[in-house]
Amino acid sequence: MIYHEPTAHTAVPPTSGITVYGCAPDERHLFDSLAPAHGVTLTTTAEPVTVENADLAHGGRCISVSHKTPISNETLLALEKVGIRYVSTRCVGFNHIDVDFAASIGITVGNVAYSPDSVADYTLMLMLMAVRQAKSTIRRTDAHDYRPAATRGRELRDLTVGVVGTGRIGVAVIDRLRGFGCDVLAYDIKPRSAAEGVEHVDLDNLVECSDVVTLHAPLTAESHHLLDRRRIDRMRPGAYVINTGRGALVETPALVTALEEGRLGGAALDVIEGEEGIFYADLRGREIPNGWLARLQEMPNVLVSPHIAYFTDHALRDTVENSIVNCREFESRLQHV
Repeated sequence: MIYHEPTAHTAVPPTSGITVYGCAPDERHLFDSLAPAHGVTLTTTAEPVTVENADLAHGGRCISVSHKTPISNETLLALEKVGIRYVSTRCVGFNHIDVDFAASIGITVGNVAYSPDSVADYTLMLMLMAVRQAKSTIRRTDAHDYRPAATRGRELRDLTVGVVGTGRIGVAVIDRLRGFGCDVLAYDIKPRSAAEGVEHVDLDNLVECSDVVTLHAPLTAESHHLLDRRRIDRMRPGAYVINTGRGALVETPALVTALEEGRLGGAALDVIEGEEGIFYADLRGREIPNGWLARLQEMPNVLVSPHIAYFTDHALRDTVENSIVNCREFESRLQHV
């Protein structure tokens, strides 16, 4: 992972080409404005990379892809055949691409980092909305019922928040929580020095002792269903789950059961297991093809948003620029081999 704060650049002659797949209009504007300063030429398409359109990248060695659509091994093989050696995915996670298979056919996959403040800010917003029952309040108000709820909200200073994952985003969340005066517990497979001053505990201890559990771990084979049925059952009565990491960090059926039985106070979820093909699509007037998501959205104490915690102007610029920079640095390394 490479993270670069945006810097001023002087224009240089174009020296390499990058094909940008899954390029949304706001991304295209940024790619077009940043490419000359980094000395690259671009081919952009709104379509995700597939076997059928891999030929668009012919003649180059690097492509940039979105995180919104899984990339099949067949697509990777098609990219390898047209000469692609580097895939820059415009996100932190790799769960949409088989990195090991890509490496086996000579393709390097790189991710990008962006300002962690986008997700950290959003996480705190969801946390505050969850403990203050914002969804049910807004629903009642929209129906012109202006009476207060029967149950009062809670204040963060009275709660213990468990932060799962202490990378750059997790640490940014912890920094924000300090201002609220709450107790903070942290868990990470490899405790980070950046999260000093916070009590690190094992995951079982964290879920048992926290009023709020917020997830910021990457999704890997080891972290799949990190918050599983056993751990959900061990959470404090009335506790809240906040997830701005990846949907499959949580065993969704177990979460739904705990919420429907009233054992948990609520949840705020920016990511959902099985969100692919649903989030980022306009499904108004259509049946949601994910029964667990539909049940969660019906609950007055569950907030759902469509994987947009990262979506700020600052973070988007970081993502686009760092995708370009990563491709340029890969090209540079090839030239010096």
